[in-house]
Amino acid sequence: MSKQLLLVRHGKSDWGNSHLSDFDRPLNPRGHRNAPEMASRILQKDLVPQLLVSSPALRAITTARHFSQVWHKSLEQIKEETSIYEADVTSLLKVVNKLNNKYNRVAIFGHNPGFTDFANYLSDASIYNIPTCGIAIIEFPTDDWAEVSHFGGTIIEFDSPKSADED
Repeated sequence: MSKQLLLVRHGKSDWGNSHLSDFDRPLNPRGHRNAPEMASRILQKDLVPQLLVSSPALRAITTARHFSQVWHKSLEQIKEETSIYEADVTSLLKVVNKLNNKYNRVAIFGHNPGFTDFANYLSDASIYNIPTCGIAIIEFPTDDWAEVSHFGGTIIEFDSPKSADED
């Protein structure tokens, strides 16, 4: 059995209100449009995860909620994980290594630059940038999340709302 990790970068966020902290920035209209569209692409490919884990930052959790609706999952099925916000590779690896092995496919919703670095760390992908609402799916030839490590995986899917000219 293998494990599949979906790294989902949050949708495009709104920079309109300079009084908001980075943590509290909402999605902009494009972010709200792109998230359900990307969730539908995953649904069509039959790659819907059993578990959703999200950064608690507003733009990430909102993106996760859009995905959960399209995937017919309840909002209670989204697990918030504080350490994903502003996470580097080491922090993200800790989150993944602690995942419950009853789940074979898990989506994590979070941020750059950590997510692009993490995708490149886990596989030999050489991804320059995971754009907003972009998704990288990495497969690991193991049935134990604790064994997921450097270059242990293979990118099986890399998709974004606009494959070009994003960000």
